[in-house]
Parts: sequence; C-alpha cells; structure tokens
Amino acid sequence: MSRFAAVILGLGAAAFGLAMLAASPVLAAGSEPEEMIECRKGLVYDKKKKKCVKAQSGVTPDTVLTDYAYQLAKAGKPEEALELLDMVRDQQSPTALNYRGYATRLTGKVDEGIVFYKQALAIDPRNVLVREYLGEAYVSKGKIAMAKAQLRKIEELCGNTDCHEYADLAEEIEKAEGKG
Repeated sequence: MSRFAAVILGLGAAAFGLAMLAASPVLAAGSEPEEMIECRKGLVYDKKKKKCVKAQSGVTPDTVLTDYAYQLAKAGKPEEALELLDMVRDQQSPTALNYRGYATRLTGKVDEGIVFYKQALAIDPRNVLVREYLGEAYVSKGKIAMAKAQLRKIEELCGNTDCHEYADLAEEIEKAEGKG
C-alpha cells in the first residue's frame, strides 16, 4: 500500500471515530423499529447532511427539528422533544402539532396532547398518523368508542385496513378491551 493510501485510510478511520463520539446509534421505541442517531444535547441529526448539527431556532430547518423531536419522543425522551419543538418556526404545522401532542401525551398530559392532535386535524383532517395517536390517547383515557371512531376514519382514509396506523390503533384497542 502506498504511503498516500495509508494516510487516506488513517484519516478515514479518524473521521469515523469522531463521528461515533458525536452520535451513537440507538433503536428507537415504537411500532416500526428504525435506527436513530442520537446526538449530544443541543444537536439534532440532519438526515440530508447525515450528521449531527446544532439545533437553532430560525436556522435549523423545521423538518430537521420535528423529525428529531419525534425520534426523541419515541426513544423515551419527550421532555427533550418538547424543547426542540419550541424551536420550530411554524408552530401551527400539522407535523409540529402532532409531534407536540405525542410528546406531551408521553409526559402524562394526555388531555393536553389531545388538544394538539385536534388542532393538527383541523388543518389536515386526512392525516392518518394524527388520527392514530388521537385514537391511542382516547384508549389511554378509556374512551374506546372515540378511539374506534378514529380507527374507522383511518380505514376510510387508507382505503383498507392494511395501513400500519390502522393496525397499530386496532392493537391498542384490542389490548384495552382485553382481547390482546
């Protein structure tokens, strides 16, 4: 191997090592396992740049902030998710409202989470993920009939019962009814 190739390989290994210090992969909790890159506090993972970047309101794109906030909430860190969501410029986007509802619900404030879900649905009534999470919130409150109404709406929007939002909510309802 040439000296130049050895130097390049050494630099690549060093860069990889630094990247691993900045981010470590963890499996996010949720119905669909996916790999999450966990960044140090104050940083968020930018999928397009494929690296952790500084979280800054008005600088970091809303999609990066909301995507990472959702991953944090799924990984059991809803308070950190809410901190990131506070940086989002468009606080009234259905995505920001949905993820705020999700993270808020995970902190135990289910009624407050429901308010955010309803705000998201007022903007985008066809959003099946919001409907799934709203249904799950109703299940946690013991309002099974209201959860089933969301399940029927998800089926209508998906055109069948094959979409994962339908399956996830149906499973939660079955568990609550003692069938699962």
